[in-house]
Amino acid sequence: MQPHPESPADSPAITVSGPDAALFREGMSRVAAAVHIVATDGPAGRAGFTATAVTPVTDSPATLLVCVNTAGRSTQALLANRVFSVNTLGAGESALADIFAGRTDLHGKDRFSVGQWGLCATGAPLLMTSLVSFDCRLVDARVVATHHVLIGEIDGIRLGESGPALVYQGRLYRNL
Repeated sequence: MQPHPESPADSPAITVSGPDAALFREGMSRVAAAVHIVATDGPAGRAGFTATAVTPVTDSPATLLVCVNTAGRSTQALLANRVFSVNTLGAGESALADIFAGRTDLHGKDRFSVGQWGLCATGAPLLMTSLVSFDCRLVDARVVATHHVLIGEIDGIRLGESGPALVYQGRLYRNL
């Protein structure tokens, strides 16, 4: 990447000759992203994880894209159950985000002992305190390098209390 011609001479410029994973991760750490808990339940069991790689795909039919590490404990359950919820966290829910990110001693279905949980129409867990919850059916899953890219068609949406969101930026939780 070359500096813009109008940039001051003392501006830092990064020149990359090829892919560099550490530089990519550092660059992405500077991008603010909403924090979500993605949760599933069904024949393969109850599981969930914290995700920032969530984005809308289209509104007709309403679909979301979620990326999850193929090595994650929850990935196989979600793929087998074929239903999941995306629960957007509000400010002040960083402890819950840490639990589902695997930063505590709680694992698997024990993570659901924290927070107020209900059920979506598909049977996926619904976080009652989330700003919004999307009830999804898995319609496509593809492996791209180390991650599954999942496409979920939305069966239902639950709007929670309106309020500030929890975001992740600079490797820290922040309230927006």
